[in-house]
Amino acid sequence: MATEITMPQLGESVTEGTLTKWLVKKGDYVNKYDPLAEVMTDKVNAEVPSLYTGFIKELVAEEDETIEVGGIICILDVEKIDSKEIIEEDIKQESLQTSSENEKNKDEDPVEESSNKKRYSPAVLRLSQEHAIDLNQVNGSGRGGRITRKDLYSIIENGQVPKAEITEEISQSRKESTSKPIISKGRTDEIPLSSVRKTTAQNMVKAKQEAPHAWMMIEVDVTEIVRFREKVKTEFLEKEGMKLTFLPFFMKATIDALKKYPEVNAKWAGDKIIRHKDVHLSMAVANEDELFVPVIRHADEKNIKGLARELATISKKVRSNSLKQEDVQGGTFTLNNTGSFGSIQSQPIINMPQAAILTVESIVKRPVVLDNDAIAIRHMVNLCLSLDHRVLDGLICGKFMAHIKQSLENMNEKTVTI
Repeated sequence: MATEITMPQLGESVTEGTLTKWLVKKGDYVNKYDPLAEVMTDKVNAEVPSLYTGFIKELVAEEDETIEVGGIICILDVEKIDSKEIIEEDIKQESLQTSSENEKNKDEDPVEESSNKKRYSPAVLRLSQEHAIDLNQVNGSGRGGRITRKDLYSIIENGQVPKAEITEEISQSRKESTSKPIISKGRTDEIPLSSVRKTTAQNMVKAKQEAPHAWMMIEVDVTEIVRFREKVKTEFLEKEGMKLTFLPFFMKATIDALKKYPEVNAKWAGDKIIRHKDVHLSMAVANEDELFVPVIRHADEKNIKGLARELATISKKVRSNSLKQEDVQGGTFTLNNTGSFGSIQSQPIINMPQAAILTVESIVKRPVVLDNDAIAIRHMVNLCLSLDHRVLDGLICGKFMAHIKQSLENMNEKTVTI
């Protein structure tokens, strides 16, 4: 029975994906859940698994082709057996396939077998990096000895992890699978759009066209936070094994304000507004080339140390290109640290369908007139909020920003526990 395999939705608001590499060819036999292709979106890199057991009848999509969610990528000739028989047949076929390949490999060049085993999918690479697994020490159960995610999960669950760093060969292979050449034409260079850049551009245009943006900014005196962090940062690094940056303090103040004013922790849903009771904080994090927005789930249940740890984790995933689908889904409000680039004022674009986005600008020292009319050098920062005027008005956002300001200006060594 011919069955169409379509492009899945690999993240919230994702409308398309680029098929970067086929892992099968026409005529191949595949088991249920076997990876068919590698796909890249603006959110994640992932594998598309087979939902059935059968033979590849036709590869409809081509490599490097961008396909809309729901678009056909291949056609599978599905076997007409029930679920129990599918499991038994999968085991039988895998066993037969392994035996057949072992017999065949006796008479073949072992270099070719070794080369086949070293073809790793992005999902396998990400998992091996997260758990420091030496793939050279893993025997794969897939076709031709290919290592699958199932193999790695089995190793992790058994606690027998062969630890080593990812080899230079694997890293280079991964770079080559995602890079596109720059074309030089006279005094100009043409840079092909990556799937991430293309989808980001589409989402930004959609947000500006559909959501009526309004904007406001406040300035906050964070002198006491600067002093407190300077006092505890060395001890924090030694104890926790990570740096204590300023951002977790801003995250905590923002989260508290979202709990106080749930109107801001909301989204536009066409004919209604949906307010969230939980705070799932989207954090804009960039690597050298692209911007990602992973989510810290239930951020309202974490203290400053917990937020710092979560921030370190998602930042590491972005840098190592190991974000998963679930890492970018379900955000209710976005926070962006534009101050890390030296910015002192910005107007961010809303991360639809969320109702607002807040940027934390650079902390700068400047003279400030105090309440007693004295002039002092203080550490000041601007916070900039963009809001969807369909969902929010200036009054509630003004109260929201004032709450953040008050929280930050009252953070010091007496009021903050880390």
